[in-house]
Amino acid sequence: MDTNNYSLKNVRLETGFEYEEGEVVHTRTELFIVQIANGKVAAILPNDPKAKAIDAKGRLMLPAFRDMHIHLDKTFYGGPWQARRKKNRTVRDMIAMEQQIIPEMLKTSTYRAEKLIELLQTNGSHFARSHVNIEPTSGLNSLKNLQKALENRKDSFGAELVAFPQHGLYYTPSTELMREAAKMDIDFIGGLDPHSIDGNIERSIDFTIDLALEFNKGIDIHLHEGGDTGLRTVEYLVERVKAQPALKGKTFLSHCFVLAKLEKNKMDALADSMAQAGVGIVSTIPFGGIMPIPTLYKYGVTVYTGNDSIIDHWNTFGSGSVLQKANLMAQLYGYVTEFDLSRALKLATGNILPLNDKGGRQWPVAGDKADLVFLDASCSAEAVSRISPVQSLIHEGKIVFSK
Repeated sequence: MDTNNYSLKNVRLETGFEYEEGEVVHTRTELFIVQIANGKVAAILPNDPKAKAIDAKGRLMLPAFRDMHIHLDKTFYGGPWQARRKKNRTVRDMIAMEQQIIPEMLKTSTYRAEKLIELLQTNGSHFARSHVNIEPTSGLNSLKNLQKALENRKDSFGAELVAFPQHGLYYTPSTELMREAAKMDIDFIGGLDPHSIDGNIERSIDFTIDLALEFNKGIDIHLHEGGDTGLRTVEYLVERVKAQPALKGKTFLSHCFVLAKLEKNKMDALADSMAQAGVGIVSTIPFGGIMPIPTLYKYGVTVYTGNDSIIDHWNTFGSGSVLQKANLMAQLYGYVTEFDLSRALKLATGNILPLNDKGGRQWPVAGDKADLVFLDASCSAEAVSRISPVQSLIHEGKIVFSK
């Protein structure tokens, strides 16, 4: 088979909504032939069961998934089981622990990153935004090791990297290391709790923004802290980004738990301001505090999700599935109807949906990248609700795996 040019038959695609009394009650699908050429969708044709083509067996084709917050560089995955230690409660506790264990973890970090990538692929993800430690303990070695893993997997997996000062910019002296990392083929400048870790919101944010502007990078800051300082961090970042159009649409806050505690009026105003600035949120959809995802959507704030930890010293509950994250969001926020469940899929796909809100097919079209996942599901709504099994994954036209 020509792996650059081939056809798939019996591909199930969504074609529209069916209504009763004004409510979407069903998603229509039909079978098609999908032609792939040079990593892109070349054509969508009427189905012919007798065609000489790879048989998709009636499985639903969706946009391949994207894990937009993960730490591929430091994981226990691929090694012995280890649970989180009880004594490590705060971010500073975890920093102290990392300073002890990272030298040993670096010895196998390339191998384990590749194993973690394989797990993501079997769960339908072809792409990840990975934060990577930049701090005095590992220097630039965590980044170098992860870059080796990604180079080994470049034909089957895509990634963007966040230079992440996990031990603080100033809590441990990391600014010069961050500057060196910015020169090493990374995509985002990261940050960590500017007040509680670095002790100065303005100083920390200003350095991050200046470095991003100097090297033409995006920004993705971990913000765990709540209260007045957490809110002030969000507000200050939004103020600064509004004054820097180059950062609009390229700036994100990961976690940002402070949003879960805001009163409605204050949250509405902040979401509107974030949307105007082009500051997005990357949430792991936590149980601990219900994030205002519907409000963020209402005001047009970009929202992504990711597994964060799969199994490491921070957390052991990651499954590797962002479809599961979409399912969790649907449960937490009451997305129970056919229409709402179909919209929840965008959390797994990086905001790509097969049908628009009116039921018009908008994906796939000729020229789209052939980043495709096939599931045992009748439609997007079922896929989200049932966390339907992933059967095959295609990355840039290459069949990564097929059960």
